[in-house]
Formats: sequence, C-alpha cells, structure tokens
Amino acid sequence: MSIYELRTYRCMPGRLNEAVDRFPTYGIPLWAKHGIDHVGFWKVAVGNSNHDFIYMLRWESAGEREQKWKAFMEDPIWVEGRAKTEQNGPLVMTVNNQFLEPTPFSRLQ
Repeated sequence: MSIYELRTYRCMPGRLNEAVDRFPTYGIPLWAKHGIDHVGFWKVAVGNSNHDFIYMLRWESAGEREQKWKAFMEDPIWVEGRAKTEQNGPLVMTVNNQFLEPTPFSRLQ
C-alpha cells in the first residue's frame, strides 16, 4: 500500500506565485529524474489563508521517500535553482508535511 505525503507551504506575503512558478521549472522535472511521483498541486481559493500552496506526493515506503527526497534535495540543479529563485529572500515561511495512509475505501491506494 502506498503512503501519501501532504505538504503545505505557507508562503511569504506576496511570494505565493513565485513559489508555485518554481515547480514546473525545477520541482517537477527533477522529481521525474529522481523517480518522485506527484499526485496534485493546489492553491487555497477560499479558506483561512491565501498564502498556502499545497501538494501531495505518493511513496511506496518511508525508506523510498527518504532515499529519493535526499537525492532531490542534494541535486546541484535544485540547489542552484532554489538559490536563484530565493535571491530576493525566501519564498516559503513554513513547511508542514503529513504522511497519510489511505483507508480501504479510498480511491487512492
């Protein structure tokens, strides 16, 4: 059974779109390179904060997540891309991640 990682980025005021724009350029292509499976991406349309960017990743195990996430975070293209996109300061204020196990009746398994 897969596990799902739900990550919520509370972005710096006025920097949400910059954080979102970084994913098609740096996140998604590098995730493909490292075998990271993304499920979806969301911005809050109505709710407590319009500074939140949320996405979900699918993993086969915690060990797979640890190995692949470490390789991604250490990838020189990501290190350079993150530095480039944050040259005017950080885009993300806080990161909250949760690991979710699907129930037997969930569409996602």
